[in-house]
Amino acid sequence: MRRLKHALLNVQRNRRRSIMSVLIIAIAVMALVTSGGFGLFTYQSLAEAAARDTGHLTLSSPEYFNQQEDTPLQYGLANWQQQRQDLMALNGIKAVQPRIEFSGLISNGDKSAIFVGQGVLPSEFTQKGPFLDLKAGQLLTQQSDQDLPQILLGDELARNMKVQPGDWLTLLSTTTEGALNAFDFTVQGIVSTGVPEMDKRLVYISLSDSQALLATDKVSLMSVFAFANQDISQLKQQVEQQQPSLLVTPWWEQAFFYEAVKGLYNRIFGVMGFIMALVVFVSLFNTLSMSVTERTREIGTLSALGTANSEQLIGFVLEAVVLALIGSLIGVLLSGSVSLTLLFADIQMPPPPGRSVGYPLHITFSFMLAAIVSLGVVCICALASAIAANKGLKKPITEALIYV
Repeated sequence: MRRLKHALLNVQRNRRRSIMSVLIIAIAVMALVTSGGFGLFTYQSLAEAAARDTGHLTLSSPEYFNQQEDTPLQYGLANWQQQRQDLMALNGIKAVQPRIEFSGLISNGDKSAIFVGQGVLPSEFTQKGPFLDLKAGQLLTQQSDQDLPQILLGDELARNMKVQPGDWLTLLSTTTEGALNAFDFTVQGIVSTGVPEMDKRLVYISLSDSQALLATDKVSLMSVFAFANQDISQLKQQVEQQQPSLLVTPWWEQAFFYEAVKGLYNRIFGVMGFIMALVVFVSLFNTLSMSVTERTREIGTLSALGTANSEQLIGFVLEAVVLALIGSLIGVLLSGSVSLTLLFADIQMPPPPGRSVGYPLHITFSFMLAAIVSLGVVCICALASAIAANKGLKKPITEALIYV
């Protein structure tokens, strides 16, 4: 406690220099915590989008992702209804959504285009949340046998086909037996994923209509959605034990964009962190070197009175630690203020490459990240102080006493 009190008093000797050091540390901590918080927000957003798109777990036949199908649904799931019922009995599973993935030609009578379609249950749109931007019309609804077949189109495809909700389109696809089959659909709605290239081919129809079009009872795969606090790795083990014949794929193994962005951001923030650490080290080293130089006679006097060099070194290190703690605290508070402000300020980021829709700018404030950054800054300041002080402590006592 006595040493800490002396360190606080010594810091106040040259207040302007100490304030500048604290400001440099605070700015560096704020920059690191804020940029790291933006990275965490990006990771969380991408992870949520990936899990919402494919499900937390994807169940398929072992050959589905590894081999090319010769006919549609060659590696589809035949006993999917019983498997779905068994899965819903497991704890931690909120919903199981079967899906059919297929492709073919779409026509308005005058022109045709290639489409990439998905047959889904109408409940999938409420289960996943707002993963589609509804441009016109409505989403797919539960149909009876007397209802007209409904279709959702990507907005770019709808513009290409020159259709609006209520118009008719024809889908042509290959059945599971290799024959051609065509159905007429009424346009229920027009949606956008935010990815123009995907919207040029995107088609959604109901699961029953897609099975009728492909002349099959199979589905391509099933998406398992877990509760928010569920451990996905543990849930994966439970599903594998119950369904040993199926391939269980967690969302992160299919989220290639997520892994690429995470790797890029980790490198960017790593370089930024190294630069900030270097700036703090050089600044503190310069400040503390000046302080040691000004106190050379004091160092000599204390040495002549019998004070050990190690004790004086601890004093200088404590001064640097005090500056680092004050600066880190200010930097963390500033970073928290920025994070809180962005929750209420409607600041939009420009669309990422390959997308047409931007997203709100938010920064995730992490106490763990703030603690790690602060600890790193304290260590850097302590190291800079030890190096600077060691130079002055090595001077002979007689030389230090007459130093001007």
